[in-house]
Amino acid sequence: MLASVAILPVLRTTAPQDGALAQLPAGKTDSFPAPLPAVTESKAPAETAPTTQRPRTTAPTKTTTTRPATTAPTTKATTPQTKTEDGWTVTTADDGLRTYVRSFQVEGGQAVIKMTSDSVVTLVTATPAEGYAVQKVQDSPDNMAVYFNETNHSFIIHATWWDDRPFAEVSEIGQ
Repeated sequence: MLASVAILPVLRTTAPQDGALAQLPAGKTDSFPAPLPAVTESKAPAETAPTTQRPRTTAPTKTTTTRPATTAPTTKATTPQTKTEDGWTVTTADDGLRTYVRSFQVEGGQAVIKMTSDSVVTLVTATPAEGYAVQKVQDSPDNMAVYFNETNHSFIIHATWWDDRPFAEVSEIGQ
């Protein structure tokens, strides 16, 4: 608190907003706490700004900088190659895992199925057509069926990993 009072005269240098303090009735100017003026900072133009550095007595030294030559970074292609086998889009990862993806379109809707060479069958999407409902049945990771059902009528997409490759069969039951 004593430090604040000690620098109060420095902070109280004339500022336009302090004109109201001069108009206080006699005897009221020394009351404490008095509001402190707002502190604003203005910068003078560079040519009129005072300098606090000593003038240089020696000539400046020249420094030359050279940039290192840039070379394009060597990167390995990260996009696996894609091919098509029996209607399946096949990609092979760096670790050798093959991924098979295929879209199936039937009157009851559309399904996208993914299988991997480690015997996992996954339903990516299934969108039923109007009037149909979709149902997924999967009794093990390598065997799945997608049903598009309406009353007394179904389309079945049965997908399984068999003989180290994907196998899918589409059936229709009812009328």
